[in-house]
Amino acid sequence: MAEFFFFIVFFGCFVDICYLCRRAPLSATTTMEKNDLISNLKRYFGFTAFKGQQEYVINNLLAGNDTFVLMPTGGGKSLCYQLPALIMDGTAIVLSPLIALMKNQVDAIRQVSENDGIAHYLNSSLTRSQVDEVKNDIQSGRTKLLYVAPESLTKEETKEFLRNIKVSFYAVDEAHCISEWGHDFRPEYRRIRPIVNEIGRAPIIALTATATDKVRRDIKKSLGILKAVDFVSSFNRPNLYYEVRPKTKDVDKDIVRFILQHPGKSGIVYCLSRKKVEQLAEILRANNINARAYHAGMETAERNQTQDDFIMERLDVIVATIAFGMGIDKPDVRFVIHYDIPKSLEGYYQETGRAGRDGGEGKCVAFYSPKDLIKLKKFMEGKPVSEQDIGNQLLAETKAYVESSVCRRRLLLHYFGEHYGEENCHRCDNCLHPHEYIEATKEILKVLKVIQAIKGKFKIDHVVNIMMGVETEEIISHCHEQLPEFAAGASKEPQYWYALIKQGILSGYIEKEVENYGLLKVTKAGKKFMAAPEPFYFKENNEFGDYEPEPEEGTAVLDDTLLKMLRDLRRKRAQVLNIPPYVIFQDNSLEAMATMYPVTLDELQNIPGVGQGKAQRYGKEFCELIKKHCEDNEIERPLDLRVRTVASKSKLKVSIIQKVDRKLDLEDIADGLGIEFEELLDEMEAIVYSGTKLDISYYLEDVMDEDYMLDIYDYFHDESETDRLSVAVKTLGPDYDESDIRLVRIKFLSELAN
Repeated sequence: MAEFFFFIVFFGCFVDICYLCRRAPLSATTTMEKNDLISNLKRYFGFTAFKGQQEYVINNLLAGNDTFVLMPTGGGKSLCYQLPALIMDGTAIVLSPLIALMKNQVDAIRQVSENDGIAHYLNSSLTRSQVDEVKNDIQSGRTKLLYVAPESLTKEETKEFLRNIKVSFYAVDEAHCISEWGHDFRPEYRRIRPIVNEIGRAPIIALTATATDKVRRDIKKSLGILKAVDFVSSFNRPNLYYEVRPKTKDVDKDIVRFILQHPGKSGIVYCLSRKKVEQLAEILRANNINARAYHAGMETAERNQTQDDFIMERLDVIVATIAFGMGIDKPDVRFVIHYDIPKSLEGYYQETGRAGRDGGEGKCVAFYSPKDLIKLKKFMEGKPVSEQDIGNQLLAETKAYVESSVCRRRLLLHYFGEHYGEENCHRCDNCLHPHEYIEATKEILKVLKVIQAIKGKFKIDHVVNIMMGVETEEIISHCHEQLPEFAAGASKEPQYWYALIKQGILSGYIEKEVENYGLLKVTKAGKKFMAAPEPFYFKENNEFGDYEPEPEEGTAVLDDTLLKMLRDLRRKRAQVLNIPPYVIFQDNSLEAMATMYPVTLDELQNIPGVGQGKAQRYGKEFCELIKKHCEDNEIERPLDLRVRTVASKSKLKVSIIQKVDRKLDLEDIADGLGIEFEELLDEMEAIVYSGTKLDISYYLEDVMDEDYMLDIYDYFHDESETDRLSVAVKTLGPDYDESDIRLVRIKFLSELAN
């Protein structure tokens, strides 16, 4: 019996050793001599050496093994399945999430052969005759790679066809789409394994640029390749510079300035909404930047043309939703800007990874406001609770990243399970402008004691509430208000404790179980620290509250001399036209002119309260006066006014203008638009103040006594030196309704100012 037991133990150890050996980097001669592999690499792609782990990945696939590849953007993932496909018998089925991505990769692979049939794609964009051509090439053996969307793979016709061909292997590109914990989750990806079983078994290679341990396990489980050999490359992209800037009301101008400082460089600007994509692309073009929009709402032909123009360098900048860039093989993207902060750090990492794929300069700048996170949380409302929990955890990680003052490279790599040993990477905003360290040994010990006392069953918000002494329902129900540490940190701001806990995680004292919805636990290192404390230092978070940029030197101070000159000019023009001075330009508009120095009509339209109509009607003399004043006094004008904005007319305002032109009743207009009458007046005032004419005489004639209306009109024309409503209401007295005064003021300004 003892001998049998020894045999079982020995056999088990032997199996384990074999399994571990299988997961280790393979010899380059497993299935093909190294020289032969290099020869094929040179023949098809023109390279004489492999990059990183490519050689081991390829040989593992050639040996018929399931393979999992985690390789950062620019690491050469595509070649890991393209070269084996070209070498092996049969056709490789490549599952790809985007039509644009398929087209790009098929175009690229066709360049390595004289035969265009070497690569094809099957998707909804093809005509019946084109589909027949693809099938003929596959059946004849000419096609080595067939790109298919998961949705297309589910069609019975497609499955029936693929059952009758030799499949060399299946490649699942952008495999993070499989996992609900990954960004860009696609439910269709969950059905890949059952469909593969229907078509016919062959090795599977799954590839992605971003995946945490949780996502990695989820991908392999869903694909049924739990024993696949893993090839995980470093996530560190040393050539990329990371920066997070506060998002202010001038974010559009900030982006224009950044791009103008990098003339002719290729770049991508990501926005969450299609509307913002369109608006920002228009603003960039108005500032002579060769830019175009890209989003899923565009026609397929237009999207494809935009993508091709960007790749072929006929276009410098793409403004896009996250749909753009996945798998795009453009090595010289020099900057990636995030107008909106992404929903997850995986999404952020992948999108920034599209910069500097050639190893050259890559600048990654994200604009952030706490309001962005509120907006993203609202997007999740109405979704299943489990999906919201996952989304909130991913958002919490994003929030911790953007607000932290710790090295951004260290934060990103830690998120993906990789340790970055350097304290300063010299390639991020936090490292170039470091915060001072604060001694917090007692504080981190209190946090560790709380996490240990609540047995690692609660999230970071719960721990912070205990430290702050907040008696939430959850805290009271678990009697955590009775802990000795309850309210021990009430004298500090909550952000202090969030930053401290995050850096406790980075130091290895606390573990955050992402797959368990972010529960905090004390690690072995944390328990050792509690037993024998050493000095602990951390950095407080960056502030992202209501931020106002510092004024440019010498340009943001009101020029009193110029303001007086502008007022004199306004008064003279008003006398000639026999209208009140404020009808020409309001005081706040003159003050902005005396601060920003607009010298062209385009620049003048960037001044508050000055629309195109007013600029054209009154602006020439004012611009000439400002220009002469600047020249006479050698004044350096700010850059802000050189950034052209684009006139914005919302759909609501356009609808109001159209309905007024049709002489519809104003109450009916408000009802039809689903707004209150006072809101309608707000919109109409904004329209006429911007310089657009709005003739509401037809309405006033129906609802208002003529003498009553003329009294108000004459007040604005002859008596008042200001258009302020409060002054008008006080002067005219209680016999005149405030809404009536507003209506007549709209008529007055429309007729005389516009």
